[in-house]
Amino acid sequence: MNIKEKIPFELKYKFLFYQAKFKNYGYFNQIKLDASRKKAFFFLAADYGNLGDVAITYAQTKFLESHGYQVVEVPISKTAEGIWWVKNNIQNDDIVTLVGGGNMGDLYEQIEILRQLVIQQFPFNKIVSFPQTFDFSNTLKGQKQLNKAKRVYRSHNNLIIVAREQVSYQLMKENFSQNKVIITPDIVMTLENIAKVILRKGVVVCLRNDKEKFIDDSTTQLVLGCLKQAFNQDIIYRDTHIDENNLSPNVRVNALNDIWQTFNQAELVVTDRLHGMIFAYITNTPCIVFQNNNHKIKGIYDWIRYQPSMYLVEKFDANQIETVVQHIKNSKFCTKDTAQQFNPLIEEL
Repeated sequence: MNIKEKIPFELKYKFLFYQAKFKNYGYFNQIKLDASRKKAFFFLAADYGNLGDVAITYAQTKFLESHGYQVVEVPISKTAEGIWWVKNNIQNDDIVTLVGGGNMGDLYEQIEILRQLVIQQFPFNKIVSFPQTFDFSNTLKGQKQLNKAKRVYRSHNNLIIVAREQVSYQLMKENFSQNKVIITPDIVMTLENIAKVILRKGVVVCLRNDKEKFIDDSTTQLVLGCLKQAFNQDIIYRDTHIDENNLSPNVRVNALNDIWQTFNQAELVVTDRLHGMIFAYITNTPCIVFQNNNHKIKGIYDWIRYQPSMYLVEKFDANQIETVVQHIKNSKFCTKDTAQQFNPLIEEL
């Protein structure tokens, strides 16, 4: 291990942030601001290969635009120079928004560090943190990070924190009591006209293989065996993660349309990824979803549990899977307007 690897990310980023002040902001100088419109400066926008986060970025921008804002995305890879450019251009009645998702906590510590940096740099503008999951662990490190977050969050007198499920809502209210906390579903659930009426065939399997994975390999093989039998080997394997970074907006949209088309063409999606479940929901695709290692899937499933075609597996049973597959293949999506569930967020914009 060399000396650079021993330096904490937060310390390294402070130096990078200072250096960025003296750059020419080339990426941002091409942006044309409309003086007649209110602005939403959107920080930590996903330009990396997690398509769940990319979908959040896409949906968050669409949502803000639909409520009259000119949206300026600041990609997470350009946070340092983006802060300085925004500080030179932001007006008193403009707002700052922080990306929604599942990165408020110590599991994705670097993103939390950047979130806090943004909050500290814009003390006089309203900041809205879009729907998030509270994910600070009970470890010594997690509690240390939580205490730091409490200090930073409460230092801002106009920070609105949005939870996306009940467990996070309660934890945020308990821990960030000096900030306003509200609750809505995940912002991707605002997307419309994603479902297409086309011939559906086979099953899409979208299972994770990272630190949030919960089901073990033997369970995975049992599930695949059931699916191969039920769908005559017609299985497509997809992930909501692609191995690319620094994605342009066009590349991001194309990647989303590609995976949504795959879901639209399936009879069933089987997943343990949160946005695997949400992509199934917005494409009207029947879905069997397994728990991950935290509360976010079950919590967000509660928003859509009325759908007979969406089924959460809380405890694996091979016989149950066979029964559920047959039930879901014969069920239909029911329509329900979820727009009113976002009214608390709309009121803060």
